[in-house]
Amino acid sequence: MTEMTGPDMNTDMTAEVPAAPAAGPAGRLRPRRSCLAVPGSNPRFLEKAQGLPADQVFLDLEDACAPLAKESARHAIVDALNNGDWGGKTRVVRVNDWTTHWTYRDVITVVEGAGPNLDCVMLPKVADAAQVTALDLLLTQIEKTMGLEAGRIGIEAQIENATGLVNVEAIAASSPRLETIIFGPADFMASINMRSLVVGEQPPGYLADAYHYILMRLLIAARAHDLQAIDGPYLQVRNADGFRAVARRAAALGFDGKWVLHPDQIAAANEIFSPSQEDYDRAELILDAYAWWVSTAGGARGSAMLGDEMIDEASQKMALVIANKGRAAGMRRTSVFQPPA
Repeated sequence: MTEMTGPDMNTDMTAEVPAAPAAGPAGRLRPRRSCLAVPGSNPRFLEKAQGLPADQVFLDLEDACAPLAKESARHAIVDALNNGDWGGKTRVVRVNDWTTHWTYRDVITVVEGAGPNLDCVMLPKVADAAQVTALDLLLTQIEKTMGLEAGRIGIEAQIENATGLVNVEAIAASSPRLETIIFGPADFMASINMRSLVVGEQPPGYLADAYHYILMRLLIAARAHDLQAIDGPYLQVRNADGFRAVARRAAALGFDGKWVLHPDQIAAANEIFSPSQEDYDRAELILDAYAWWVSTAGGARGSAMLGDEMIDEASQKMALVIANKGRAAGMRRTSVFQPPA
């Protein structure tokens, strides 16, 4: 049976299912279920990452690069972006933070060298809005100098300390380039003296979820400004059950994706941050049904029944969240709404 969307079902319909919201300066929703960290100083990893099924790759000039390797890593990243086959992945470079002397040269070298093949710049250890504004200004100057489209390259802001969390609302509002707010758990745990040496795991002796407040505050700031929220890494890469547990926590709250440090974590992240087929199908049915019922053909109703469930505008908003996640993940629906005879 041919798949049908709301406007295709009846030519008398006057209401349509809202389109997926734009995300970022490029005006498109970038899938980020799995965000793969790739050391910029490791040629083998730069090549291997191109064939892995991660939604996003970020080529790292910060923690994954030793100080003596940073300059050569910049040029290796430029070469990989320009000559690699990234298969539609979102391509990001994490530069060093503004408290170091490497940041400006990271940005200039990478953007001047590979700007057309770069989607976003990730800024770590963001403590206040001015740091994002400074990166925005530098990117704009480079784009104008190089003849690139001004504002196309997005920014991802990584929150890694208590100051950044306190200022996260202002950070989220700091630039139209901003696309994501990212939780950096390792540095954050150190910044608040959390008594744990296992990144992402609960500290011994605390019976509740030590990360709930942090994650929710990041999530609310992101959503208030139409940004994506990304959970940080789980460093025990051989602990598949542990990774799944912390990923499910973030997904349940509403996060869009999670960092992955090893290829074995990619499939789990893609699965956990995608809706189930049943939920995706149901969401699409709700959108189609609501669009029909509020149309002239459906009687212009504000609410109606879909099976045993009453649906209304709030149902439509909730369904749109799930449907957009499924669409971004490339899911295909397996059922079609049929208007009542």
